[in-house]
Amino acid sequence: MATTPAGSARAFRAPGDAHELAEFFAPQRTSQHALPDPEPFLRNLTVGVLEVLSGVREVDQLARWLTEDPYRKLVTRANLSARARSARGVPARRPVHAILALRSQSPADGVVESVVVVQGPARTRAVAVRLEGMDGRWRATSLALL
Repeated sequence: MATTPAGSARAFRAPGDAHELAEFFAPQRTSQHALPDPEPFLRNLTVGVLEVLSGVREVDQLARWLTEDPYRKLVTRANLSARARSARGVPARRPVHAILALRSQSPADGVVESVVVVQGPARTRAVAVRLEGMDGRWRATSLALL
């Protein structure tokens, strides 16, 4: 038997079937008040995504910040960008971008939806991101570069 902080005893029951086991080890939702301010994370993630697409950063470096779906989409987009650069003979170089605006809203506890407006040398773009609190930290569950 395990003891709670208050001193009362509670029984620990291990997960029984495979479904319960998968749920037991799945990422656990985290409330927003237990998470840090999402703005620095959003800024760093946006810069990281732009660096991946310009070819100066490996997409694997962002894996810990993304869930599986946005990670796979970013890998696909990075491969397409690399192929386009090599077809034109353009070398990879660090992008020069300025974050013009960052707008966020929280539709639910532990969820932040944001748009980061970024100005580059050729055009202005928007990066839409949905963050969810998982296991005590922010992770991007959706990512779109417009």
